[in-house]
Amino acid sequence: MQSDRAPASQTYARVVPGAGVGIMLFAMTLSSIVLLAIKASGAEAPKARIVGLGATSCQQFNDDIKSNPALRRDYLAWAQGFMSGIILSRPPGVDQGLDLAPKTFDLISQLHFLEDHCARNTAPDFSDAVEALYKRLRLEGKT
Repeated sequence: MQSDRAPASQTYARVVPGAGVGIMLFAMTLSSIVLLAIKASGAEAPKARIVGLGATSCQQFNDDIKSNPALRRDYLAWAQGFMSGIILSRPPGVDQGLDLAPKTFDLISQLHFLEDHCARNTAPDFSDAVEALYKRLRLEGKT
C-alpha cells in the first residue's frame, strides 16, 4: 500500500520556507569564524618555491661568504633580482618608483644589512633576509 505522504525532507522544506537561505547564512558565518581564527593564530599562506641562492639558509649564506667573499656579489645580485620581482608582483601604484639602490642606502649598505640580518638570524632562508631588506628600502623611500 502506497502512502500519499511526502518524504520527511520534502515536508520540512515546505514547512520551513527559506531554510536553504538559513543554512547558507550559517555556513558563511561558520566559514568567517574559521578564517578569523586562522588569521588570529598567525597562520600564513604557503610561500612560493624560492630557487637559486635565496633558497639557502642564512647560515649557508654566512658560511659561503666566509669561505668565498666573492660570493657576496652573487648573493647581492640575487637579492636585487628578487626585490625587482617583488615590485613587479605588487598591485598598480604600490611601491611604484621604489628605488632599490638609493643613494642614502647604497648596495654596499644593503649587503651589510643582509650580513647583519643573517648573522642575527641564522635559521631563516636568505630570501627572508632579502624581504627584510625590501621593507627597509620601502622605509628609505619614504624619507
